Amino acid sequence: MYDASTVTEGTDDPTLILLTVEEAARRLSIGRTYCFRLLAMGQLDSVTLGRARRVPAEAVVEFAHKLRASQCRGAMTSERKGLAA
Repeated sequence: MYDASTVTEGTDDPTLILLTVEEAARRLSIGRTYCFRLLAMGQLDSVTLGRARRVPAEAVVEFAHKLRASQCRGAMTSERKGLAA
């Protein structure tokens, strides 16, 4: 007998538009608590549906891009400091 829960258990559905905080954390490879902290600090966007908090899938991608860009800028600044010395 086919059981869909065994197929999707532990995997993220790429077609989801709104993710639970746990799903967003899993996609970012971070813990649930840290994901809630990012939400509280406004670094990761979310919406509420009634009492449920959801993270738009595109917000996860945008967060990763911002994080990468900030780290690239930091690396370039460090390299410039090294060249100026």
